[in-house]
Amino acid sequence: MGTLDVVVLGCGDAFGSGGRNQASFLVSLRPWSFLFDCGATTLTTMKRYSIHPRNLELVLVSHLHGDHMGGVPFLFLEYQFQTPREQPLLVAGPPGIQEAIEGLFKLLYPDVAKMERKFKVEYVELAEGQWQRLGAVDVLPVQVLHMPHFPSYGYKVRGAGRTLAYSGDTAWTEALVELAEEADLFICECYQYENLVPIHLSYATLAANRPRLNCKRLLLTHLGEGMLTKLDRIPIEAARDGMRLEV
Repeated sequence: MGTLDVVVLGCGDAFGSGGRNQASFLVSLRPWSFLFDCGATTLTTMKRYSIHPRNLELVLVSHLHGDHMGGVPFLFLEYQFQTPREQPLLVAGPPGIQEAIEGLFKLLYPDVAKMERKFKVEYVELAEGQWQRLGAVDVLPVQVLHMPHFPSYGYKVRGAGRTLAYSGDTAWTEALVELAEEADLFICECYQYENLVPIHLSYATLAANRPRLNCKRLLLTHLGEGMLTKLDRIPIEAARDGMRLEV
């Protein structure tokens, strides 16, 4: 049984509360690696922490909000001009993932989008509730409760004998119990302390359900201002940008 290395590239919200980067977690199976989400700050942060983009094989997008997938076009720029790659880049997510990312790329860099791409992108639309092999990992998308007009996924990922879970953005749903089950690490959103935002999870709700989450380690992410001001009174571990974990 091996180990997984996890680097928190971003654990903030869409507003950059507390100066934190947008959502992104790098998981390495040495040397193969993938991302849970790719917010707009992802490439900058990888370079800040001397993480070379060449070993990135898969971007696993939870949903189609910019703070979770807005960094993918900048990876395209990197691979087009700075870091040549021979292997395809896998980009997987809910239905509509290819249209959303290619449309964003064309909007941000219309001139580059017209060029012949020097690397291959393989898009995979994932079906909820079905395990799928992606590179070196097995991935289970689980529907969570975020936006009504497009699918939002949490993920359970198995690789190197370990199981990781990631909630993406969500309000409380029984799907979180499924995601957490037997996970070595569950990265779970916790946007506010008590305020009820219908599409996000509060600490009060999460703490009340903590006994039901059968995971070895729980890490809070997507922290808004209300959470950041109360971290000193929260017993559950909270992520911080630059944090490194071995699972």
